[in-house]
Amino acid sequence: MDVQHEQVAASAREGAYDALYAAPPPWDIGAAQPALREIVESGVVRGRVLDVGCGTGEHALMAAALGCAATGVDLSETALDQARRKAAERGLVVRFERRDVLELAEWGERFDAVLDSLVFHALHGEHRRRYVEGLRAVLEPGGRLFVLCYAEEPPSCGGPVHKVSPGDIESAFADGWRIDAIEAVTAETALPSLPEGLRGLRAALTRTETAKEHE
Repeated sequence: MDVQHEQVAASAREGAYDALYAAPPPWDIGAAQPALREIVESGVVRGRVLDVGCGTGEHALMAAALGCAATGVDLSETALDQARRKAAERGLVVRFERRDVLELAEWGERFDAVLDSLVFHALHGEHRRRYVEGLRAVLEPGGRLFVLCYAEEPPSCGGPVHKVSPGDIESAFADGWRIDAIEAVTAETALPSLPEGLRGLRAALTRTETAKEHE
């Protein structure tokens, strides 16, 4: 795909995501997902933290409240405006930028940790490959990545189209990563029909160095 087509595609994705945030989408529970909050509050997330596909910013705001230098990126300016308002209301300093998660590799910034709340599972094929490549580009060697996604098995009362198995995670992060853990967790949702949430997976990964990076 050439640059012009990429720009058109990105513009279309931005418009689609802006439309989703005209009203709260099902994944926006108005707070950080408990499965990621547990990780951040444990103290393993430190330093410069990126909330990728941040939406209205709850995970970046959580990291900032615990003393991290937090940044959130999303393609939806509507969601980012909401995130900025939350930061101002809570007296927190968080940098929110409009960026396409498929173009992280071209960004040129580095972080100590990245949080992904329900982004990875929505990407497939070449988009997933580019996304994972971008995640590795923005993480310092030894940096930590925490991914929350919907699980492969269907929930009892209907659920998302995008579901991920442990094997999907292992395959996507086969090169340049150490998979520290893949755990079964609950992903909460704002849908009244799913008060108990959805079955999910939480992956903890570490970005490893390559021989080329040692040169």
